[in-house]
Amino acid sequence: MSYRSLPWLAGLALGVTVMTMSASAEDLKGEIAPTGKLRVAIGISAAGGAFWSNRTDAGGYSGVPVDLGKDMAAQLGVPVEYVAYPNSGQIMDAASKGAWDVTFLPQDPERETKMSFGSIYEVADATYIVKAGSPIKDFAMLDRDGVKVAAVNNTTTMRGAKAHLKHAKVTGYQTYDEIFNHLKNGEIDAFALSRDQLNAMSKKIPGTKVLDETFKKTVTAVAVPLDHPQSLAFVTKFMKDAIGNGTMRRAYDKRPQGLADPDAVTPASSRPARRNHRSQARPGGARTSSGRPPPIAG
Repeated sequence: MSYRSLPWLAGLALGVTVMTMSASAEDLKGEIAPTGKLRVAIGISAAGGAFWSNRTDAGGYSGVPVDLGKDMAAQLGVPVEYVAYPNSGQIMDAASKGAWDVTFLPQDPERETKMSFGSIYEVADATYIVKAGSPIKDFAMLDRDGVKVAAVNNTTTMRGAKAHLKHAKVTGYQTYDEIFNHLKNGEIDAFALSRDQLNAMSKKIPGTKVLDETFKKTVTAVAVPLDHPQSLAFVTKFMKDAIGNGTMRRAYDKRPQGLADPDAVTPASSRPARRNHRSQARPGGARTSSGRPPPIAG
C-alpha cells in the first residue's frame, strides 16, 4: 500500500467514526425523547426537598428536578417538557404508560420493579412530626392503638411508616398540602416525611415537634422507564458528571427551604451496588453526613 493512501484512509476512518457517533446520538434521542422533547416527571408540593418541585407565579416550575431536567435536555439538544403529578406514587404508576421519559424520585424495592434507577443523589432521614400539644415524645409513644399517622399516598415513606408502626394507623393522602392542613388543625397525630422537610414545617405550625429518632433512610435517584438501556446509561453518566461540574451544586443553591445541603449528604458515586431482578445497577456511593453508607429501608 502506498503511503500516499494513508491520509485518504485516515479521513475515511474519521468519517465512519463521526457517522457512527451521530447515529448513536440519534438512537439515544429516539429512546429517551421519542416525542422530540424530554418529558420530565415532577412532583408538585410546597414541601421542597430533593424530589418536590413548586409552581412559580409565572406559571412555570422550580426545584432541583426542574433544573436537572432542563440541563439534561440541553445536553441532549432537545426541548424540555415538565409533566406534573401530585405525588411520587402517581409518577410510579405512569411509568409503564409512556407518559414521561425521566424523573427524579425516592427509590425503594417496589419501584425498582416498575422503573430503572440510576445514580442516587440524596440520602435523607425519615421521621415523624407530631401535632401541637401532643404528649408524644418518641416512637414508643407514637406507636400505640388509636394514634393517627398520615403520609403521602403510595410513597416510599408511607410504605416505610407502615412497616415501622405496628399499632398506630397510617393513612395515605394524595398531597402534602392536604396533610399539612390536617396537622395544623389537629386532625391527625403525626405526619411521616423527611426530617429536613418536617423541620421546615415545624416553623410554619407553632407547637409541633419533630421526633429525634429515624425510622428509615430515604434515597432519591434519577430514573427512567424499564427496558430503556441507553436512557439509563445516559442519565447515570449525566448525574455523575453533574456532581463534578457544578450542575448539582447550582440546583441545590436555588433550593427552597427544607432541602438538605448536598455537602452534608454527598451524592452517589459511580460505584455500582446491588442489582434488582431487572438487572439495573444502583450506585452505592451515597453517604450520610456521618460519612457512612446509609442502610436502605423500604
